[in-house]
Amino acid sequence: MSDTTATIAHFLGFTALLRRSGFAVAPEQSMAWLTAIELLGPGEIGDIRRAARATLAPPPERFADFDALFDAHFLGSIVPGLEGEPSDEEPLRAAEDGAIGPEPEFGDETHESGAEAASAERLLARRFSAGEDTHTLRRFARALPSRMPRRRGYRWRSARAGTGADARRMFRDAMRHAGEFVRLRRRRRRLRQRRIVVLIDVSGSMKERTQAHLAFAHALVRAADSVEVFTMGTRLTRITRPLRLKSREQALATASLLVADWDGGTRIGDALNAFLAVPRFSALVHGAVLLVLSDGLERGDPTAMADAVARFSRIAWRIVWLTPLAADPGFEPRTAGLVAARPYLDELGDGGSIEKICAHVLDLAEVSAA
Repeated sequence: MSDTTATIAHFLGFTALLRRSGFAVAPEQSMAWLTAIELLGPGEIGDIRRAARATLAPPPERFADFDALFDAHFLGSIVPGLEGEPSDEEPLRAAEDGAIGPEPEFGDETHESGAEAASAERLLARRFSAGEDTHTLRRFARALPSRMPRRRGYRWRSARAGTGADARRMFRDAMRHAGEFVRLRRRRRRLRQRRIVVLIDVSGSMKERTQAHLAFAHALVRAADSVEVFTMGTRLTRITRPLRLKSREQALATASLLVADWDGGTRIGDALNAFLAVPRFSALVHGAVLLVLSDGLERGDPTAMADAVARFSRIAWRIVWLTPLAADPGFEPRTAGLVAARPYLDELGDGGSIEKICAHVLDLAEVSAA
């Protein structure tokens, strides 16, 4: 690990410490703190403390606790009760557990993609290589703008054949023709791209496909107007902002610092319910395409997963679940979670390759036009 990476990990370890102590710190605040440190070029620890207060926004009644934790992390002070670690079964919270913290102990078991869902929570960073799907993703990015699913917007535009008369233009014409209406003008609503919300499973059973899915999400975010991307495993993390970076390598490297649960367990139902529990996240799905890239291997209660998907089906325009297991021609959902959620899915398809995933997204335009 380079000195810069180690330094960033140390700073993000402080935000993880705050979360374990009950402070609500979103990944966006962690990024803002790092940006403030870089821009200000602090010369002493007091500058870092003030930048932390400004960006991490602790409540005023907990300033003393915040300073004590800061001193413990950066100055080595001892805080009573700090040595306790949270249990692996603590409630999953959306966008509040996405920073790098101390790596807990876990077993030696590893899983190939789609083989088995892991139970342990792993908190670590991932490094990504250049990837092998560059040509496919470039073609996808070029084709996407004209193939995005669309919906009617609130603004109007003139049209030869529209649903209503364009009274404003007709009156302007009449002013130039002595008050006479010489032509019937029509108008219709403008079409806007539908938002796409992508949920990427980063658990151990999807380890071999995580990099390809993140590369796809980066191409999607860069090519479309409105895309939101989240990772889910034992936690839920929004990674849209780093994926907006132009360089794929830089975007994935930045996202790897935000996501803490790479290659760990699978709590899909809890992650989906945590998503719905945050109003600003659930609002993103209204009238949108919900694209889930996961094998559906749920270790938790399948009822929670089915209930969450049912709620999504009532607010989303379309739910598309792509699993690598569907690459088998004889595929049938057999896991309890996926079987329970299947009635609420608009499409359960093959996510075994980037080509298949790109084709599914491009085909959404045909569904929208139907």
